[in-house]
Amino acid sequence: MDIGINATDREKIARGLSVLLADSYTLYLMTHNFHWNVTGPQFNSLHLMFMGQYTEQWNALDVIAERIRALGFPAPGTYKEFVKLATIREVEGVPRANDMIRHLVAAQEATARTARTLFPVVDAANDQPTADVLTQRIDIHEKTAWMLRSLLEE
Repeated sequence: MDIGINATDREKIARGLSVLLADSYTLYLMTHNFHWNVTGPQFNSLHLMFMGQYTEQWNALDVIAERIRALGFPAPGTYKEFVKLATIREVEGVPRANDMIRHLVAAQEATARTARTLFPVVDAANDQPTADVLTQRIDIHEKTAWMLRSLLEE
C-alpha cells in the first residue's frame, strides 16, 4: 500500500482512530439509551434533542471506521473491543434527566479530547483526510457539549 503515508504512521493513526471509534460508539449508545429512558418535565425536548444527537453520531461511526479501512487496517466492531478501547465508561441504571445531560456533556468532551490527541501524528504524517475527519468531529462534539451545558444553567 502506497498512499504517501508510511506503514508505521498509518498504524498509529488507525490505532488512534480505533479509540475515537470506540468513544464515538459508546457515546452513541449512551445517547440512544437516554433518548429511550428520559422522563420528567423536559421529556419532549430532551427526547427529540437526544434523537438528533444519536442520529448524527450514528452517521459519524461509518466515517471513522471507513477512514481506518482506507489506511489499511480493520476497524474494531464488537462490544468487547469497544469496551477495551473506549475512554468513556458506560452509565449504569437510569439517571435523572439532568444527570443524563451531565453524563452526555462529559462524554462529548471526552470524545473531543480523544480526537484532538491524534493531531500530532496526523500532522506529522501529512494525513489531511484524517485531519479533516478529526476537525469535523471536534467541532460537533464541542458544539453539542456547549448546547447540553446550556440546559444545566439556572
